Amino acid sequence: MTTALTVLAVQEQQLPEDVGKAGPLGLLLIVLLLIAVLWLGRSMGRHLKRVPRSFDPADQVPDTPAELMVDVPSREPGSELLDTLRRAPLAIEPPRRPQDGDGWGGRPTAP
Repeated sequence: MTTALTVLAVQEQQLPEDVGKAGPLGLLLIVLLLIAVLWLGRSMGRHLKRVPRSFDPADQVPDTPAELMVDVPSREPGSELLDTLRRAPLAIEPPRRPQDGDGWGGRPTAP
């Protein structure tokens, strides 16, 4: 009976052949993925350095009091709009006067 127990104990201690072989392969895979992530992060950092901080156009706000005193020809408020409207064609035309024989309330046209 003791031999049967020792045989059972020896069989329980033996591990299957595939145990322990995935460890080195898994470690290699994790190291390769870590290298790829670090490389992509470094590449993204380089690209982000080239991107401007803001895509808004630079504001024309004076930074110093000297720039405030620059002589700028002043225009009245709304003058740009008035100039645009003066140059634009008329949207509503004045009424035309009926000519003779055109059937607009003048003499009736001959059939």
